[in-house]
Amino acid sequence: MNDCKIAFLGAGNMALSLIGGLTTSGFDPQHIHVADSDPLRLTTLTKTYSVLTFDNNYKAIQSCDVIIAAVKPHQLQDLIKQIAPHWKTGTLLLSIAAGIRLDDLARWLNQPDPAIVRSMPNMPALIQAGATALYANSYVTPKQHELADLILRSVGLTIWVNDETQIDAVTALSGSGPAYFFFVMEAMEAAAIKLGLDAETAKLLCLQTAFGSAKMALESDETTVSLRARVTSPSGTTERAISELEDGGLSSLFENAMTAATLRSRELAKQLGEDHA
Repeated sequence: MNDCKIAFLGAGNMALSLIGGLTTSGFDPQHIHVADSDPLRLTTLTKTYSVLTFDNNYKAIQSCDVIIAAVKPHQLQDLIKQIAPHWKTGTLLLSIAAGIRLDDLARWLNQPDPAIVRSMPNMPALIQAGATALYANSYVTPKQHELADLILRSVGLTIWVNDETQIDAVTALSGSGPAYFFFVMEAMEAAAIKLGLDAETAKLLCLQTAFGSAKMALESDETTVSLRARVTSPSGTTERAISELEDGGLSSLFENAMTAATLRSRELAKQLGEDHA
């Protein structure tokens, strides 16, 4: 795959993360093109990764096999319409913008049989620990499928979904998920401080416990239900704490929260997919 060329249109944090992941994994930086309106950011990219940079989207996409739309969701429609006249048949469009559906991308591109992959990465991709869901339309070839997977896998785990509507649930789970965990850690730290720990001790113990629990769950064949049971001794301190959480309706709160996030994802997809006047 190292013989293909990739163009990033936009050099925001997620693009920088993917560029870093690709170059670290051995992808030839001279096969990576990056276009952005910020000259300082482009200069930094050249110095850091030795990629080829452009101040013009048209120049950046020339001879490239994959074009990664890495701008904000509200900017994506204008970007796609801008590059559409310069589109080369057989090119893969890979979107990392949240909330933009394949049908809308294809309509703006206005090309016959366009190969498009929609992805939903999350914030930990910035430290190569991301979780990304992808969905491809029927025009994506096996080679393009593999290439899209390689690109996103350079910053973490990749999962392909079978139905585009599942991306909304993914958005509610892994997309918004880091905020849920940060919120839980925030609450645990605050409670520990009230119980007498100093702020630094509470933070370190909370973060290491979160890290260790996630690592244990990732490396274990057991379910999270089973792992929780192993920590919860009968009539012990953990059982008392879990009982309080259950009485407070924690499971229902999470279900309600994720349902709300899923519905909001669908609303945003509809709004963002509307053609500009």
